Amino acid sequence: MNELSLSVAAIVIILVLIFGSSMWLKRRPKQLNKDYYQERWQTLQGLLKDKSTWPLAVIDADKLLDDALKRLHYKGKTMGERLVSAQRNITDNDGVWFGHKLRNRLVHESNVKLTEKVVKEALIGIRSALKDLGAL
Repeated sequence: MNELSLSVAAIVIILVLIFGSSMWLKRRPKQLNKDYYQERWQTLQGLLKDKSTWPLAVIDADKLLDDALKRLHYKGKTMGERLVSAQRNITDNDGVWFGHKLRNRLVHESNVKLTEKVVKEALIGIRSALKDLGAL
């Protein structure tokens, strides 16, 4: 009976280790496809040629960052929650939040006046976060 208890305990420990390691591997961030993100970033930069498409450039940049956060399995129901989850891995949190908040204003408010400086600042913050996450 004692040998049986040891055998059962050993099997339980092995199962816990297997289950635990598989859960850890699932949570581990995947490596992002840099070519995909670079191509999308280049397309997005093309929108900067015309002032009328600046809002779309900011919105698309924010979507691209959110896509990277989702693929890396950062927790959160919203982009903001995912940014909070990723903040330790992002060097310019103020810059990325500036870009995200500008995106929110563009989507939810009418008549947002954009300047070249504001658009550049937003895109620099988002681009920095994409680099920190390994997307660019």
